[in-house]
Amino acid sequence: MIYLYPEKETEVSVNLTLDGNLTCSYPKYKDGWKVTALPDGTLTDASGQTYNYLYWEGETYARYDLTEGFCVKGEDTAKFLENSLQTLGLNRKEANEFIVYWLPLMGDNPYNLISFQTNIYTDAAKLNINPSPDSLIRVFMAWKSSENYVELPVQQLIAPERNGFTVVEWGGTEIKK
Repeated sequence: MIYLYPEKETEVSVNLTLDGNLTCSYPKYKDGWKVTALPDGTLTDASGQTYNYLYWEGETYARYDLTEGFCVKGEDTAKFLENSLQTLGLNRKEANEFIVYWLPLMGDNPYNLISFQTNIYTDAAKLNINPSPDSLIRVFMAWKSSENYVELPVQQLIAPERNGFTVVEWGGTEIKK
């Protein structure tokens, strides 16, 4: 999910360079997205259709790293995500949409191994946004279910500040091996 929050109504183009294959997008990705963005995050395409965000899914060749992060009981996952996503800079609406998307897959697991993949993800899924945002927040969670508690070095979470034209993206992947 990619949210665009300009300071005033702005024509924005977003291009994705993915190390892999795009499998789904909405609105349809055609050599990028071109939308008019309002400060409240409302996006309008050339046909007048409105959206809350740009959506894409894909398969990448990235190898995600779970050597540091968090081992969270399934029943504690919602609270963990609420706190972590706030720390990473997502607002309440964005965090709510993240949790509603992922919690059905995670909440009933005995444990979830969770690690936020900043550089690995941004190297595999590059965004080119015009005009360039003043603030760019990209949150990508790699996770896998675990039957047992696993001791992990704790990952440090830091949020960039939101200033001026802000773009927020969140996503994730379940690691099944």
